[in-house]
Amino acid sequence: MRLSHRYISFSIASITLLMVFAASAAPIPLYNLYHQLYDVTYQQLALTSVVYFIGAVSALIFFGRLSNHIGRKPLALLVMTLAGSACLLFTIVESAFPLILGRFLLGIACGLASSGISALVVDTAPPEKPWLPSVLVSNAPLVGLTCGAMLSGILVEYAPAPLTLCYGVAIAGLLICALLLYFTPETVKRMPGVLSSLRPQFKLPASTRAGYPVAALTFLATWSVGGFFQAFAPSIAATQLHSDSILAAAAVFSSFLLPGVMGGQVNAWVSNRTAQRGGMLLFCVALAGLIYSMYTASLPLFFVACILAGIAQGAVLTGSVGSLIKGIQEKERAGVLAVIFATSYTGAAIPTLIAGQLATIFSLLELLTFYLGQAVIVTVITFKFAGRSRTSDLASAETSA
Repeated sequence: MRLSHRYISFSIASITLLMVFAASAAPIPLYNLYHQLYDVTYQQLALTSVVYFIGAVSALIFFGRLSNHIGRKPLALLVMTLAGSACLLFTIVESAFPLILGRFLLGIACGLASSGISALVVDTAPPEKPWLPSVLVSNAPLVGLTCGAMLSGILVEYAPAPLTLCYGVAIAGLLICALLLYFTPETVKRMPGVLSSLRPQFKLPASTRAGYPVAALTFLATWSVGGFFQAFAPSIAATQLHSDSILAAAAVFSSFLLPGVMGGQVNAWVSNRTAQRGGMLLFCVALAGLIYSMYTASLPLFFVACILAGIAQGAVLTGSVGSLIKGIQEKERAGVLAVIFATSYTGAAIPTLIAGQLATIFSLLELLTFYLGQAVIVTVITFKFAGRSRTSDLASAETSA
């Protein structure tokens, strides 16, 4: 592939990955509206996040290696179809069922995108910037979700047809990406064994296994807080901003996710281990600040803490993803990325499910305290073990050589 064509393909793959996650966030700012108009309960709204994560994990477990066999492009086009179908479902929401089903379809789409389209991003990445794929792959969900939530919030707040227009825009974006993908070259040769690839296989190459336990814990600590914001952003907006505005809910959600892009840039200057350690430490400080801001009802501190938490999350995720994809072979990429995102989505789904059940007993402030305790434990483990196992393995290999 010529360098100019490679850059074009890389740009299209990256934009497509962002678009899928943007579409998946389109309904989130409308949750409070659905609650008011159609009596969708907060437990049902939390369930929409849980089924989204279940769909994503299921797709990664069963179809995580599918793009190695049918090609990256066909899988990407399937993702566009699923996401578009979900958006069509959202246009007829009058109860919880279409919302839950649509979110499940979006979960499947995002799970497939996390392995297949992410692998396409890595395949087409500029070779002179080895740090760029991990930055994009780890931060695409954050940026996509943020852009989708904010655009949806703006359209619902200020444009006509508030319950349908945002989904029409999402469908149009998906169609444009599908058209662009159709004309990009395929990056892998199709291989036999499609059916065998559907057999669940939670497997990592030997070179990445040592770093997986710490990376998995950081995915749990950060993605679980993202799941909390995804499920309860409208409630947080009402309690912190004293506003039922759709745009306010989108702003709360985005203030945590979007700064992750800035944190993701740190991997260009520091090692993966340093990004993991420093990021988790800052993440704990930010969560503590977030809890204090909610306790004191300090709006400026609330947004500062959200932004710091987002920056920390971006640094942690980029460091952890970078530690796992560094040096792996092309045929291993989809499988490794499937493991990464299956772990991440599981780490978001289980705490969100528990939080949804406990929301009737504990306040949002009390629930967030549990997340802080979890993050502190992960930070201690990260400082003790991040990078050590891999260093030991390399040292042993050099000694035996």
